[in-house]
Amino acid sequence: MRHTPGTPRTWFVTGASRGIGHAIAVAALDRGDVVVAASRTASVEAFAPEHRDRVLALPLDVTDRDAVVAAVDTAVERVGRLDVVVNNAGTLSMGMVEEFTEAEARAQLEVNVFGALWVSQAVLPHLRRQGSGHLLQMSSVAALAGFPGTGLYSASKFALEGMSEALATEAATFGVRVTVVQPGGYWTDLYTSMASTTPLDAYAPLRAELEKQWADGSVDSDPRLAAQAVLTLVDSDDPPLRLLLGSMVYDLAHDVTAQRRATWAAWEGVSRAAEHAVPAPEA
Repeated sequence: MRHTPGTPRTWFVTGASRGIGHAIAVAALDRGDVVVAASRTASVEAFAPEHRDRVLALPLDVTDRDAVVAAVDTAVERVGRLDVVVNNAGTLSMGMVEEFTEAEARAQLEVNVFGALWVSQAVLPHLRRQGSGHLLQMSSVAALAGFPGTGLYSASKFALEGMSEALATEAATFGVRVTVVQPGGYWTDLYTSMASTTPLDAYAPLRAELEKQWADGSVDSDPRLAAQAVLTLVDSDDPPLRLLLGSMVYDLAHDVTAQRRATWAAWEGVSRAAEHAVPAPEA
């Protein structure tokens, strides 16, 4: 049963206490929807008094698979159904690829990949039974290309997108939609709360060059703009598999694609020469 236009939706939003996740939750509440706000520091106090009777705040660490399943089951029991699920919880770890310890690398993937996987797995049985629902996977500009200093963050978002692209086809069988949302820069605390590796001296010149490039600082957007785009997305009768948020991301996506197409064309001969079907080797 699909959502009936004009009736309130129910949302399950991870990382809902701050940043884009909080902006999405507030935007949904502003138009009369019900929100399950899940985060490590979940509290109804994060929302305006007039909204609190439509907020279910659930403390949740998305890296704890059992806790995720329990939280989703509790949400469905309390609010009845889930129309929109926003996999927004995420962290950023900065550092050159060589500098990451095993623990640091695993910590980056635990939240951004496995956390999103656990939420996706937990909500799908409910969405399948409903025969409807829209799962939004919050990715990043870092999934368009890898950049110095954010290699493991990009790795986590590339993994999220690969998983989500397959999931979109699988879930469509049951009437469930999946969209990967790729935001650019927004004023959140992602950078102020990020983790950093221990720098290696060998990368000092590269770091100095990057600092020059970033000297003017970032000109980012209000998260409420991302939230409004998400509302437009979920209202669509034909939502896309991917949605770019921001002119910078939009332009970069086209630039990266053009560069890749040029490289593929330049190396076409080598690529095609690497394939020539032959019968299966005899045992």
